[in-house]
Amino acid sequence: MTISLRLSEEDSMLIKKYAEMHNISVSELARQSVFDRIEEEYDLKAYDDALAEFKADSTTCSLDEVEKELGLR
Repeated sequence: MTISLRLSEEDSMLIKKYAEMHNISVSELARQSVFDRIEEEYDLKAYDDALAEFKADSTTCSLDEVEKELGLR
């Protein structure tokens, strides 16, 4: 897949210099940046879901209780 972007000359130079500083291509920089953003949003959603679940039922167990329940002790 090919993706193109319209950038100002200033933005283009900044991106190229940044990629050079990290010894990667502009394409790899863009790819990494997009996947990092997706991962961050996924993690935030998982956190929000876990927090909502905890607020709905804040029952907790100690490590000892979990180990006993799983037959590890």
